[in-house]
Amino acid sequence: MERLLRWSTATGGNSCYHAGMAKTQLGARVDEDVAELAKKRAADLGLSIGDYLARLVQDDASGLRARAVGAAARFLADHQAVFDEAEEAQQAHRRARAA
Repeated sequence: MERLLRWSTATGGNSCYHAGMAKTQLGARVDEDVAELAKKRAADLGLSIGDYLARLVQDDASGLRARAVGAAARFLADHQAVFDEAEEAQQAHRRARAA
């Protein structure tokens, strides 16, 4: 089910992302599960919905997310053998228990 999310960054939450900037109210239609996930993640981070969404947009626009994904890909490439060994050991253990 689609749900209308409305948020205002003018009140509540952490406003460090908007210091000295005028606030604008936005509205967006998203699936209910997306709305609930956004609310939960914002609460987990101690942010208002508006501050959480502003942070996501700023991170995206600054390229932070792309750099993080790139760093994760490099980490996996550099350490893939360790993950492969751990997975193989786990599978061998399961095969031994099944036998």
